[in-house]
Amino acid sequence: MKDITGLEDIQLFVDEFYNKVREDEVIGPVFAGVITDWQPHLDKMYAFWNAVLFGAPGFKGNPFAKHAPLPIADDHFGRWLELFAETIDANFAGPLAVEAKQKAGIMATMFMSKLDRMRNGSGYTIV
Repeated sequence: MKDITGLEDIQLFVDEFYNKVREDEVIGPVFAGVITDWQPHLDKMYAFWNAVLFGAPGFKGNPFAKHAPLPIADDHFGRWLELFAETIDANFAGPLAVEAKQKAGIMATMFMSKLDRMRNGSGYTIV
């Protein structure tokens, strides 16, 4: 099995991952509640992961601000990570595949921490 090597690989894992997300009973309804046209979201995710893994320019946005108002909790992030790792592992092996899963874990941990502080009155504000 090959490693993630560029944008085509990112498009493959993003498309497969979000196909799983749409069908998932835990996180599917959250996404369905906010995304009606999937292609703009997928395009943004291609650019996001291309920036994360390869430092490519093109991603603009504030992912946390988009997620903060959603009805999500730790179990949603756990399921998101499970599906993400499953998708990567089914398609890729190598240092960048490992890095993609690690970065996804770091992002999930950061989001959960920020959401906890924001929802429990620590004064965190979305920038």
